[in-house]
Amino acid sequence: MNTLQDRSTIYKAFKKGGPALGGWQMLPGTNHSRAIARSGVDWVCIDCEHGNIDDGAMHEAVIAIAREGVSPIVRIPANEAWMVKRALDAGAHGIIVPLIYTVDDAKRLVSSAKFPPEGSRGFGSPFSPHAFSGEALTDYLQNANSSLQTIVQIETKSALESVREIAAIPGVDCLLIGPFDLGNNIGRPILGEMHQELKDAIEKIKDAAHAEGKKVGIYCTDGQQAQGYVQRGFDFISVCTDFPAITATFAGAIKTAKSEPSGQDTGRVTGYDGR
Repeated sequence: MNTLQDRSTIYKAFKKGGPALGGWQMLPGTNHSRAIARSGVDWVCIDCEHGNIDDGAMHEAVIAIAREGVSPIVRIPANEAWMVKRALDAGAHGIIVPLIYTVDDAKRLVSSAKFPPEGSRGFGSPFSPHAFSGEALTDYLQNANSSLQTIVQIETKSALESVREIAAIPGVDCLLIGPFDLGNNIGRPILGEMHQELKDAIEKIKDAAHAEGKKVGIYCTDGQQAQGYVQRGFDFISVCTDFPAITATFAGAIKTAKSEPSGQDTGRVTGYDGR
C-alpha cells in the first residue's frame, strides 16, 4: 500500500469491503468540515454541484477534512476536465461526477482524472500531497492513478441503459445512484413512495457494478434509510446532509423543549460541564 492509499479512508474501506458511510457537506466553512469529519464517517462529500461551496471554500474543506483522518470527496458541478483537475489538485481523495449520459462521457471523465499515459490530467499542483502525508510531488504523481477514486453518478435514462458498459470501463471505481434525478429522468419522480420501476432501476445499477467488480453507492437522506441499503449490500452510502440535518436537529430540540416533562429532571446538560 502506497502513502496515498494508506491515508485514504475511502480507498481502505473499498478494499476491506462492507459499507463506507459518509456525510454530505453543502455549507462552507472549515469548522463545519471538521465537525462532520469528526462524526465517525468514512468520507465527506464536498458538494460543489448543489451546495453553497465555491472553489476557494472547496480547497479549504478538502484539507480540513483530510487533517481529521477522513477522505474528502468532491462532487464537481459537471463533467468538465477543468473541474476534475481543480478538485484533484486541491487534494481530493476522489471525485463524484453528476449527469453522465453515455459511455463516452464516462471514458472522457476517466481520462480527465488520470495522469498520462492512462489519461490527460495535467501535473503541477503543490496542494494535492498535503491532503495525504505531505509526500513529494513525484510520489503523488506515481501513485495518484491507482489511489484516487472516480465515482460516476448514474442518474440519467441513457446512463441507466448503458450501465453495464459504464461499469466495465477501467478507471471507474464506483457507480453512485442519485435516486431523485434518476427517478425524474425515467419518468418516476419520488413524490412519496418510491415507484417499483425506480426500485428495479436501482437494483439493476447495483447488479451491473458488482458484476464488473466495481462498487455501488446511493445518496440517502438519513441513517434509517441508509441502514436499509447497508443490508442490501451497497458499498458507498451517505447517511446525512448538513443543511437539512441542522434544521431537523433544532426543530427536534424545540419540539422536545415544548413538550410535557416525562421523568425526573437531573439538572444535567449533556455535552456541557457548566464552566
